[in-house]
Amino acid sequence: MKNVVLLGSTGSIGTSATKVAADLPDRIRLVGLGAGRNVQLLLQQTLQHRPAAVCLSDPARARELQAVLGASAKVFSGSQGLIELATMPEADIVLIAIVGTGGLQPALAAIRAGKDIAVASKEILVMAGEIVMREARKYGVRVLAVDSEHSAIFQCLDGRPPDSVRALWLTASGGPFRATPKEEFSAITVEAALRHPSWVMGRKVTIDSATLFNKGLEMIEARWLFDIEMARVHVLVHPQSVVHSMVEFVDGSMLAQLSTPDMCLPIQYALTYPDRVCSRRVQTDLAALGQLTFERPDPEHFPALNIARHAGETGGTLPAVLNAANEVAVEAFLNRRIHFLQISQVVARTLSRHTLVQHPDLNQILEADRWARDEAAR
Repeated sequence: MKNVVLLGSTGSIGTSATKVAADLPDRIRLVGLGAGRNVQLLLQQTLQHRPAAVCLSDPARARELQAVLGASAKVFSGSQGLIELATMPEADIVLIAIVGTGGLQPALAAIRAGKDIAVASKEILVMAGEIVMREARKYGVRVLAVDSEHSAIFQCLDGRPPDSVRALWLTASGGPFRATPKEEFSAITVEAALRHPSWVMGRKVTIDSATLFNKGLEMIEARWLFDIEMARVHVLVHPQSVVHSMVEFVDGSMLAQLSTPDMCLPIQYALTYPDRVCSRRVQTDLAALGQLTFERPDPEHFPALNIARHAGETGGTLPAVLNAANEVAVEAFLNRRIHFLQISQVVARTLSRHTLVQHPDLNQILEADRWARDEAAR
């Protein structure tokens, strides 16, 4: 039995995680649930899973929820409330599924409290991978991958050392515009960008998949998770989204993890690791699929990959700037203030104006994040 704190319980990853917990009541107990503003869904989850404590971002809504729940659960609020959940004494592992930078402080708090963390929020390792992995080594805890690509790599590596690896191959669906002519990109609508061909995800992650910034962020995340320098991390377009990623070893062998796209599988693997537990939720019929295809990503169509590679190779505060500028640009696109092509342009321009700090501390990372948001918005 694993006692799990789930931060981001009402989002796409969070709701999948609650399904996994419901599937495996003898293996997973949700002892803490953290949400943003969706009080109704959090209430439903609380009544179903009966955690000891929950958290909402808004203090007023948290007080209202406390009045409903009474003594059955403690209700926290705000960023401090997330830290309270992340450090619950009874927790074994903290699953961080908060979109954006809000999961960084709870992740560090969990690590310092001796908790394993399962990371579904790319931003944590993109912004502060050096610090997070150093702290994890210091406190002797595991950082487990939840992204389907990183879970695949984790499963393929199976404890093998970095010097046995020639390359990590992250697969990308290519998003909805893989075959769209470049001259049509300026006319791409928000509605079209939100129609992902393979996955059902939140709005921000879906736009990142359309630009391929998600894959750029994942390259940086993989660099830190698996202690592999950026030069050995690559992207391959795989429209069927069945091969979730691959490891190429120094002898030329390649191992891949395959399954029908469903986030319940990597979530379950992270929460039950090192065991594999029976589930009927994911079924993969290769004969019905017929074929699996691969192609190189087009840097002219998707400049995000080279922008992210530059940030990852440069390191320091630049990945934090990349992440923050992209969040601002995506929000501007969703609000119809800029067109699709301008997302990459805003991020590149913000990176070019940043004064780099190498080996930053947490305050310097947070300051770079704040600066990048202001600069990208400007």
